[in-house]
Amino acid sequence: MLIETQNDLYDERTLTVTRPPYETPSDADIAMVSEQLGREARGVVGIAARASDGAPAVVATAPRLPDGTPFPTFYYLCHPEAVAAASRLEAVGMMVEFNEMLAEDEQLRAQYERAHEQYIADRDSVGEVPEVAGISAGGMPTRVKCLHALMGHALAAGPGVNPIGDLAIERSGWQRGAESEG
Repeated sequence: MLIETQNDLYDERTLTVTRPPYETPSDADIAMVSEQLGREARGVVGIAARASDGAPAVVATAPRLPDGTPFPTFYYLCHPEAVAAASRLEAVGMMVEFNEMLAEDEQLRAQYERAHEQYIADRDSVGEVPEVAGISAGGMPTRVKCLHALMGHALAAGPGVNPIGDLAIERSGWQRGAESEG
């Protein structure tokens, strides 16, 4: 399956992006996400991005899980091909390069800070949880820690919001039929 966005930044993919507030996910959506994750999906409040075939690519997760656990990762990458692409980048140490870029580029740092603030605003629009106040995901706003989280945010928010997530998507090789690359 090819994933696309409405912007050339993500190349030849068609990705449907939905902004909060989200429609309640269907039972079929929850079942598909659970299958993608290999475990029961917890706290899903919406599908933030879908693949061209309608499969969930990124879920929005409640900031407090049903068992009461605080959960700061609002945008959760669930599409198996995207997860694998993020894992490949992490395995080759791409976070080191991205951290160096952040250290050297004031404009990139400022945009990353804005991405952090937008992430928190999106999550807070679903529910505020004091235990995760001010915490976003992926190492934002000062470092790059998890490309899965940053790619999930970039896909959910659309191009131009999370610069590191955008770079990770660009470098992942996922944009051109990654499902056939094995």
